[in-house]
Amino acid sequence: MDPAFLNAFTQPSTLDQFLTEDVIAEGEKRKLIKPTSSNNPKLEELKLFLTEWINRTLKEEHIVVKSLEEDLYDGLVLHHLLENLGSLKLDVDKIALTEKKQRQKLTVIMEAVAKCLQLEESQLKWSVESVLAKDLLSTLHLLVAIVKHFEPSLALPPNVQVETITIETTSRGLKASNAVEYITENKEKIEAQSRDDAFDELFSCAPDKLDAIEKAVLQFVNQHVGKLGLNVKDIKSQFSDGVILLLLIGQLEGYFLNLRNFFLTPASTMEMLHNVNLALDLLADGGLLNFPVNSE
Repeated sequence: MDPAFLNAFTQPSTLDQFLTEDVIAEGEKRKLIKPTSSNNPKLEELKLFLTEWINRTLKEEHIVVKSLEEDLYDGLVLHHLLENLGSLKLDVDKIALTEKKQRQKLTVIMEAVAKCLQLEESQLKWSVESVLAKDLLSTLHLLVAIVKHFEPSLALPPNVQVETITIETTSRGLKASNAVEYITENKEKIEAQSRDDAFDELFSCAPDKLDAIEKAVLQFVNQHVGKLGLNVKDIKSQFSDGVILLLLIGQLEGYFLNLRNFFLTPASTMEMLHNVNLALDLLADGGLLNFPVNSE
């Protein structure tokens, strides 16, 4: 048996559950939240948020949800939720008592959700079987997607991540792999991506504007380092060793950089990296740099 599988669980009852032969068929994969993440405060905050949101949305229908796993698996709450939020009329019975009926009901619901959200099957982080099996991870992904589509102004708790384990049965036995998965958006990553996208768009859609921007930057730089008798003509080459950047920071911030702290005429890549790293540290200390930059 894969050692990672044994190390992934700290609760014997959870391990026993997956050692039973009929839990996962051969060749099948199943992703679960590891017990070590089950008491994650951010996860609990998201669960409470979604529970209260459902109860608030379905208050007039006198539906009360207490457990996301236990109360959503049969499709009844999801059915009411979609009809309430999207005015969707689903061609399926409100109440499904047998597992067969519940599976049929969830199939109709999942097809409606995928159509509304315009998602391909490969993009779905949930399935009929996983929701029917009361899988918390799938249920959370489904509810978060519904909230983001139908109530985009609703502020979901950000940066909710969990440790997961993906279990697969092979001819050699159980195989497991661990990962960290985000359920709600990583704000820092989104903000960094947004900054990247702005420059990517500039490079791809408006290359004619780059020359104008570069000239404006050069004018700004020379306006300040010119006081030191310096003149910058090429941003790429003359900023690569960190010297101009350090002197520019000193001029803009109004302080003197001790020549012992950096290499005024760097003679190696290591000395250049020292200069650039020092410049980045100064920007970060001054609150001017709130996203990571690769000094190399």
